[in-house]
Amino acid sequence: MNIIPNHLINEKSPYLMQHAYNPVDWYPWGEEAFARAEKENKPVLLSIGYSTCHWCHVMEKESFTDPAVALIMNKNFICIKVDREERPDIDRIYISAVTALTGSAGWPLNLFLTPKLKPFFGGTYFPGRSKFGITSWADLLNKITIAWNDPVTYGKIISSADSITEAVRNNLSPGHNITASTQNRNVHLEKAFEYYASVFDGKSGGFGKAPKFPSPSILNFLLAYYSYGKKAGNAASAKKALQMADFTLKAMARGGIYDQIGGGFHRYSTDEKWHIPHFEKMLYDNAQLITTYLEAYQITSDNYFIKIAGETADYVLRDMTNPMGGFYSAEDADSLPGKPVQISPGEEQEKIEGAFYVWSRKELDDILGVDAAEIFSFHFGVLLGGNAEHDPHGYFEGKNILYARHTIEETAAKFNLSKEKISQIINESTNRLYHARRKRIRPHLDDKILTSWNGLMISALCKAYQVLGDKKYLEAAKNAAEFILSDLYDKKTGRLFRRWRDGEKNIFGMGSDYAFFISGLIDLYVSDSGSKWLEAAVLLSEEHLRLFYDAENGGFYMTSPEHDKNLILRIKDDSDSVIPSPGSVAIRNLLRLSGITGRIDFAKVAEKNIEAILSGDTFHPASFPNMLAVLCDIEA
Repeated sequence: MNIIPNHLINEKSPYLMQHAYNPVDWYPWGEEAFARAEKENKPVLLSIGYSTCHWCHVMEKESFTDPAVALIMNKNFICIKVDREERPDIDRIYISAVTALTGSAGWPLNLFLTPKLKPFFGGTYFPGRSKFGITSWADLLNKITIAWNDPVTYGKIISSADSITEAVRNNLSPGHNITASTQNRNVHLEKAFEYYASVFDGKSGGFGKAPKFPSPSILNFLLAYYSYGKKAGNAASAKKALQMADFTLKAMARGGIYDQIGGGFHRYSTDEKWHIPHFEKMLYDNAQLITTYLEAYQITSDNYFIKIAGETADYVLRDMTNPMGGFYSAEDADSLPGKPVQISPGEEQEKIEGAFYVWSRKELDDILGVDAAEIFSFHFGVLLGGNAEHDPHGYFEGKNILYARHTIEETAAKFNLSKEKISQIINESTNRLYHARRKRIRPHLDDKILTSWNGLMISALCKAYQVLGDKKYLEAAKNAAEFILSDLYDKKTGRLFRRWRDGEKNIFGMGSDYAFFISGLIDLYVSDSGSKWLEAAVLLSEEHLRLFYDAENGGFYMTSPEHDKNLILRIKDDSDSVIPSPGSVAIRNLLRLSGITGRIDFAKVAEKNIEAILSGDTFHPASFPNMLAVLCDIEA
């Protein structure tokens, strides 16, 4: 490790702090780096990631801690690190640029920019040494340097950067011609249902092929469409929508993507069967999925959905909650294997993806006893040689990822025991393994508190209270809301902030912070009947419209006008991804507040935005499932 810190040393972001002692002369995003790039006419090397990102750790170890690679970077580039969770605005712009260049993108996200911050080349992970036909990071740096310093190619780079920036502008800030939609809303809903039915994996659940993400926005649409379809006379389609959602929710909960011991969902599955997860746990996933599983229970009365929702909510309260009330952001995929051990000074133990979560059969025998371990192993698919036969990285030799391979009924039949006895053995074994796992070294916790993700969790806990009736969920939701209003809100200016960590609030709130927190406040009002929650929701909604709403063309900007003058674009973020779009959440908020308060102006804005999206050139059901779920509620 470099003993002299770089310019990240005073940052609060856990991700930036992870890189503060790299030999790379990293800067945070800001004027100091931009001024130096302009003065020296050097390209900006922008690297974006987050603290619980496995491949970000790999690239740091292979390249950013290598003094020889750092020398190339420091000599030829102005190097900037950005935490995508703190600055989704920056990430959204530049991940769109890499997608335009390569057809796909992810993290770590690495781009080369002109001093004017316009992108001209980029990609994701680059290896420390060339392999699998991928250019090594050092070789790429040298090629970019040569091109930048050649007068002919330099001119081409500047021209290319202008073209790429314009393409991103057209993609992220499209104008809307607000007219009555060419098709009635029911047709849009039917097309959306038909699209999701066409990409549904009837064998394993989910949509499309691996990697598979939980996609709660899609599942929420299908559940909303079920209620809409029944009332609209589309009984067959409604039944199919519920079957797709039901099957997928159960497949995920029985898979390795779900933590069978401690509750909570990992970020995504690397295979089609939900067996081998990418082991990060993100607050935004778990918050949304709590709500989705509870809504599925309300439709089906299947107690299995209550079990999963309750375990996931309890995981967040137990492991992801700050003593002051806010919720932490994420837990890492990587951790040190085994129990804490003494190592020699200067040495570092290697972290392994998933080490905290996997088990050998011998470990199960030792902890549970052979008889109970045999029953547990049959139920959860444990094999003597390990069950991760499709492990793409080769990390899990001899280890097992727990997934419910057999049902309780199948397990009972196998061992000639009653279902009640098998359930008792499984529950007791799970509890013993949970306590045994607590002795392991936990993955890194990203303990920053984000207003937007906390808003999602507040809504989830309100739903848990409404359905499960346990006041601990309501109290946790109220504590989080109080924390945000006291520590992430400026009463004098009426402004929300995005991030709190270690006593510091920072970064002006973005559209998602307002939209998701307002939604949480409305849910608190419905759950708690406290007028202060409604008053805060109305006040923040007025501020949200003032700062982010495009009154002329419709839609909501991601950032406010005074947010960051260095951004090359002020963009709109209408489409849903793993997190619902702030615009669709804002539409629902405005409609709900209009119904509660009688504010017709809120309803008019919501309707205008629905028409703007439906009549837009970029409308496709795959991009707007959350907004379409809102539409289902309106049309039902």
